[in-house]
Amino acid sequence: MTDRKTDYLKTEPLRIAQAQMPVITDPAACRDYLETAAEKAAGQKAQFLLLPEMFCCPYDTASFPEYAEEEGGPVYTLCSELARKYGIYFSAGTIPERDSRDRIYNTAYVFDPEGRQIAKHRKMHLFDIQVQGGQHFRESDVLSAGNSVTVFDTVFGTFGLAVCFDIRFPELFRLMALKGARIILVPAAFNMTTGPGHWELLFRSQALNNQLFTIGTAPARNPSASYVSWGHSIVAGPWGNVISQTGAEEDFRITEIDPEETRRAREQIPALTGRRTDVYNLTERRI
Repeated sequence: MTDRKTDYLKTEPLRIAQAQMPVITDPAACRDYLETAAEKAAGQKAQFLLLPEMFCCPYDTASFPEYAEEEGGPVYTLCSELARKYGIYFSAGTIPERDSRDRIYNTAYVFDPEGRQIAKHRKMHLFDIQVQGGQHFRESDVLSAGNSVTVFDTVFGTFGLAVCFDIRFPELFRLMALKGARIILVPAAFNMTTGPGHWELLFRSQALNNQLFTIGTAPARNPSASYVSWGHSIVAGPWGNVISQTGAEEDFRITEIDPEETRRAREQIPALTGRRTDVYNLTERRI
């Protein structure tokens, strides 16, 4: 397991603000909403503000090309500016990102309190499902997949970053844990098929198995949308416990956690250091 430098870490509790917001496609309305959320988070002494997956774009494959922007575009710039203006870490959910070769990704960005981009994660596992009698969706019809395991450092320790369907893949979360992650942020939009059965279970199991915090931030439920979000933004702890969970409707919630709880859990139950790497191993390939 990576031993990252920790002498700079703050030991104070970490206050995480989650904006379970409706999808807002109008640029002016989105700016107003995010400004209010950032001001509210800073006013309540939160150090992080988290947004949901595709908060500025309808979650359907026909909309992704229409709303896609290059890195540094209007939504990206707005989130960077708000992070700097309010002096907070800003996890900008995900937006459809278009690259120079016209490929589109479901991309998560994180900005530090000076507005600098400190993390970028392109959704690695695309959401292609066909549930009998339930949800059908194929992100790969439009989106390209990312190839990077994403961790980043803050004054509160090392964080991991993943997007929605990524949480179903234990290899990715274990790699982030081995890279030193104590908290993993997951903007996500589960649906009315997968949400009731799997949402809480997946966040709790990944938190427990890797002895860290998993934080899922979802869009508010809109029953008239083409894709209906389950909602239920969640914070799960390193003992597999649910610390906080919203309902389905629009919400703004601040949860206080102690990042040191990951160290205490790992010291008491050495599930990471006790791995039998002489028998098995997990490696990351650079693509």
